[in-house]
Amino acid sequence: MPKDDGSPPRRQASTISSSSSSGSGGVLSENNGLVGLRNIGNTCFMNSVTQCLSNTRCLLEYLVRDGYSSDINTTISTMRGDLIRAFASLLSDMWNEGADSSRALNTGPFKAQLQRFAPVFSGYQQHDAQEFLRKLLEGLHEDVNRVTAKPKPITEDIDDDLDDNQKAMESWKRYLRYDDSKIVDMFVGQLKSSLQCSVCGHCSVTFDPFWDLSLPIPSKSGQVRISQCLDLFTKEEVLDGDERPTCSKCKERRKMTKSFSIQKFPKVLVLHLKRFSPLERWRGKLSCTVEFPLEGLTLSKYASNSSTSPLYNLIGVANHSGTTYSGHYTAYCKHPYSGSWHEYNDSRVSNISTGRICSPEAYVLFYEISSSSSKL
Repeated sequence: MPKDDGSPPRRQASTISSSSSSGSGGVLSENNGLVGLRNIGNTCFMNSVTQCLSNTRCLLEYLVRDGYSSDINTTISTMRGDLIRAFASLLSDMWNEGADSSRALNTGPFKAQLQRFAPVFSGYQQHDAQEFLRKLLEGLHEDVNRVTAKPKPITEDIDDDLDDNQKAMESWKRYLRYDDSKIVDMFVGQLKSSLQCSVCGHCSVTFDPFWDLSLPIPSKSGQVRISQCLDLFTKEEVLDGDERPTCSKCKERRKMTKSFSIQKFPKVLVLHLKRFSPLERWRGKLSCTVEFPLEGLTLSKYASNSSTSPLYNLIGVANHSGTTYSGHYTAYCKHPYSGSWHEYNDSRVSNISTGRICSPEAYVLFYEISSSSSKL
């Protein structure tokens, strides 16, 4: 990946000329946040994700308005708050109205804390942006986890006589016994997995939390729609031969069908487009264009419960250009207060037209639930 070229960020003023869209002394306003980040040695993967999170309004306001301070977990957190403090400090610098727009910010202090939490990110090798995002959110969550003492494990299974919604609620309650934070409130949803026996017809369901959805791409090149990726992700799969699971009713290994649906939708939905395969590095990168909407992404087709009709609006895209073995990350982000789109390329920040946002380089998509969506 290219090193930082040292050029200063181009800080663009918003075309909307009103007062601050939020409080916090005008720091969180439509004229701020347009600051580049230095590439300190193959750290473009970190810079692109940081810019996407910086433009995620609920997370930004939680960190920059200092709402997180009283939530810091000092008992079972690995970092005792050091990681979230470092990330909040970086975001505060990015949004500080007194920031010097003639230079890009140094991410070194944040990276130092990140690699304490996740040593895999030590040094200056290139890393996958989605893997970085998962680890960062895990660390931020841990630092403000409301669970301050490890609870006693629940050994009994969830009552099979409960209906699916009751099972989902009980499963979610059990998850929150260990992991419960503002970060979870924002980013975590719940998947429903259904296994149906081909012999007795019994359907067993399980519910699992997710921080993002990794979507397969149905074509190596050309053009596909995000709905086709979601269709493939939720498509019924036949498990037979060596893959046959044991039916909980038959008590025998049976041919079964497996399918996914979304039980609980998160406030911030992260969609990861599987352009790389860790098991098939030789196949290269899938370079097709996945078309996705900037506004009004509807997922009702994939919902477990037909009464939910969530709509999502795009707020950020982490892009990857290049090949499987080398490349460069950038970000396209929608400003949370002005609504204008910008490209973040390490040190450089520039305006971008909405027509350029959907490209063959889109890798991780950040969607925010629309306020007009039905309450979930």
